[in-house]
Amino acid sequence: MKLKITMTGPKAHDVGYRYFLLSLAMSNRIRSFEAHHVESSEGEEVWAFADGEEEAIAAFCSLVESKRPARSVVTSVVFDDFEGEVMKIGDYAQFCTTVQLNKAIPLLLEIGENTRAIPQILEEVKSIREDIQPGYSAHFRQVEADVRAIKERLGM
Repeated sequence: MKLKITMTGPKAHDVGYRYFLLSLAMSNRIRSFEAHHVESSEGEEVWAFADGEEEAIAAFCSLVESKRPARSVVTSVVFDDFEGEVMKIGDYAQFCTTVQLNKAIPLLLEIGENTRAIPQILEEVKSIREDIQPGYSAHFRQVEADVRAIKERLGM
């Protein structure tokens, strides 16, 4: 049984909806599944396509009607028959991983750029410590220890 499900609302994108649906499909042993973000005049939409045994699709639909990702705001869920091809669920899961990596790589590069400044900050802290009252040196030693711990966790 093939099905197209359209979830529409003011907040259906960037809330993990596609991954939420993927998880529901996997838990219901649906072998072919995919979901996509779509902009429409109705608002944000997520289109999901599923192909599987009738009982599995029925259970999946019941969950789609009753559950939502935590931050989503959906005003309608519409179920329609579908005649087209549906991606194998493993291929779709791999596609999702690629999409998430594509989002994460720029953030990871930015973090890497920001961590390069840590040695300069540490040198500035050392020079400031020499100029202030001795009572503050213990606090700065703790800051240095914290910076070392952060660097170790980052593998620097």
